[in-house]
Amino acid sequence: MECCRAAQVVGAGGEMDGEAMRRFAAGAGLPGRGLSYAVVSIVGPQGSGKSTLLNHLFGTSFTEMDTLKGRSQTTKGIWIAKAAGIEPFTVVMDLEGTDGRERGEDDTSFEKQSALFALAVSDIVMINLWCHDIGREHAANRPLLKTIFEVLMRLFSPRRTTLLLVIRDKTKTPLDYLTQALKEDTQKIWDAVRKPEVYKEAALSEFFNVEVTALSSYEEKEELFKEQVGQLKQRFTHSIAPGGLAADRRCVIPASGFCLSALQIWKVIRENKDLDLPAHKVMIATVRCEDIADEKLRSFMSDKGWLELETTVNSGLVSGFGNKLDAIIDFYLFEYDTEAMYFDEDVKTAKRQMLKSEILKHAYPAFKTMIEHLHNVVLNKYKSDLEQSLRSGGVFAASARHCSQSSMEEFDVGLRDSFVKHAEWDATKVRIKLEHHVEAHAASVRGTKLAKLKANYEKKLLDALAGPVQSILETGEGDSWASIRRLYRHETENAISAFSASLSEFELDQITLHKMVMEIREHGRSIVEVKAREEAGSVLMYMKERFSTVLSHDKDSMPRTWTGNEDIHAITREARLAALRLLSVMAAIRLDDKPDRIDQALTTALLDGGPLSQKRSIEFTSDLLASCTWEEVAPKDTLIIPVKCRSIWKRLNAETEYAVAQAISMQETNRRNHNWLPPAWTIVLLAILGFNEFMFLVRNPLYIWGLFITFVVSYAIWLQYDIMTYFRRLSGLVTVLSGCLTTIMEIMTAIINMSHKQQQSSYPPLHAQSFMNQAQVQHHPDRSSWVDSNSDDRS
Repeated sequence: MECCRAAQVVGAGGEMDGEAMRRFAAGAGLPGRGLSYAVVSIVGPQGSGKSTLLNHLFGTSFTEMDTLKGRSQTTKGIWIAKAAGIEPFTVVMDLEGTDGRERGEDDTSFEKQSALFALAVSDIVMINLWCHDIGREHAANRPLLKTIFEVLMRLFSPRRTTLLLVIRDKTKTPLDYLTQALKEDTQKIWDAVRKPEVYKEAALSEFFNVEVTALSSYEEKEELFKEQVGQLKQRFTHSIAPGGLAADRRCVIPASGFCLSALQIWKVIRENKDLDLPAHKVMIATVRCEDIADEKLRSFMSDKGWLELETTVNSGLVSGFGNKLDAIIDFYLFEYDTEAMYFDEDVKTAKRQMLKSEILKHAYPAFKTMIEHLHNVVLNKYKSDLEQSLRSGGVFAASARHCSQSSMEEFDVGLRDSFVKHAEWDATKVRIKLEHHVEAHAASVRGTKLAKLKANYEKKLLDALAGPVQSILETGEGDSWASIRRLYRHETENAISAFSASLSEFELDQITLHKMVMEIREHGRSIVEVKAREEAGSVLMYMKERFSTVLSHDKDSMPRTWTGNEDIHAITREARLAALRLLSVMAAIRLDDKPDRIDQALTTALLDGGPLSQKRSIEFTSDLLASCTWEEVAPKDTLIIPVKCRSIWKRLNAETEYAVAQAISMQETNRRNHNWLPPAWTIVLLAILGFNEFMFLVRNPLYIWGLFITFVVSYAIWLQYDIMTYFRRLSGLVTVLSGCLTTIMEIMTAIINMSHKQQQSSYPPLHAQSFMNQAQVQHHPDRSSWVDSNSDDRS
């Protein structure tokens, strides 16, 4: 709000500062206003709140009385300022209060002169009146108004000025009654004044428009006072318009001549010595009673009992505080009544009320401290009782409600003990604050318990979801996300059901209950999402493991042996398809059961990405995997973007090439190992060329037994030393041995022939068959006759 700094235009000595008046007018922009301005002034007793009213009403900055220093003169002389936020331009004048003890009983002419000046230059004159002074001769400034009316008509051209009588500290008396009384008093004053012959029969309404308003006490009912002032302010808006407070614009001086006119009017008023009025007893009573009241206030502030009570209150609760303070206040009020009993009753009563108000004002901090101690004691006891009740197994809502009721009852008992009969102190705010603190503590405890309970169920949900979700994702099956959804819904609903049952003791409202249940549900979802993101970060490792498992194990999960009959190309494709399926599962989160084409896109783009498929689906594959988003998948649910999938697939192929190559190599090796025998033509040739040696073995069983024993020993050595391994390493050795076999047989034939020649030199010549028969006869003597007959038959 804009405001113009107040300026003193008339000093305490009565001299008008013309230069200050001109500076104010220039600074406020008054000269350029023409006739569109109004002048408002205020008169009234000293300390009646004139400056305070103007500041609140017009947004001015007049100095206000410091009530802590007692009632004394604040405004000296006449001050002027510009009203803020009001149209038209309004000049506001604050006059020195009347009946001020600083000027004394015998020097009231300045007070009357300033009031007369206000009536002369103002469109609206506000007269501050105490509500309890209405109807009293001197307190209502009746002598002053009488003199002002007479001089005004004698000195100046009369014009219709608005007298706004402001009733301060309004009581319960109806405003209509007060208005009627004030208007009647004003009319009587007007009828009684001596008037020039030309105005002898003039009515009061020809010169004055009398208006009455009332305001509540600023100190006791500040908010109501401000509200009433705000309503009064509306009456000053457009005050110079027809029907406004300053509607009579006759004889208005243009704004540019306002300063000169004011100087001339003040000069005429100062030269008129007939305005001196006798002092009246109300003024004397006012000053004297005020002195007595100030003395008793100082005595109270230094009273030993009061000081001890104040000190004790600062350290803690005081039992019987109200009664003790009442006793001290009663003592000083009684002393005041004794010393002021002969002064004017109204003044004495007013000053007695002022004394009591000041004492209570000084005592109020102690009362406030007392109530704060009571508040803290009750609150701490509430906390202790609630904690004990919960430890004993009480239900939270019922325990909190019971402890709260007992605590508020305890506070009310303490408040009655602190009550002061002279005061109307309201502890409602402290009680409300206690209720808020009790509710806040209950809410804090409830919040802690709910947080702990929620954390417990979140932990259970984590244990129920994290491991299974990880296991399902690692399988990489086509229905992995369907399984995860079923798991998520089942475990989440179980947790929510148990959690809702646990919340019943807190008696939460439906909104809060629904919110907490939704948080549990969202937490379960976040567990799945976080775990999915963690697993997606290791997707390449899982794909390599899946590829390796499918490549190296058959459908029965048995280790695969590369015998040479397997279709490595088909097995490799199957392994890559399994890895690609795992990549598809981990590419996006699918908790919302919405269909997508990620698996189809990856299979077509990466596994079937040959020239033919590219021709069939160029747009679907190339454009999709060149994107950063999946179709029909929200960005927040994307775990691996299409571009990243292509990169991962390239790394997988590069890192699994060695395993495929190794399988192919093992298959070729096994094929060679299974063909270690000599070629078929070699075996046929050996059968033809070695017929005689074969017949020799048939006719001589001992050689067969020798060969059998040699075979058994050789086979044992073969197994013991894993000779096959060496044969695998030396695949050419088989071929060499097959070539040497014929040579070995020839050597054996030569040895046998040499043995035959030796026998022929010692025995008659026999047929080879007879040699075998002879060997049998020697080995079986009982069959010699059968052998001989057999020999004869063959011969």
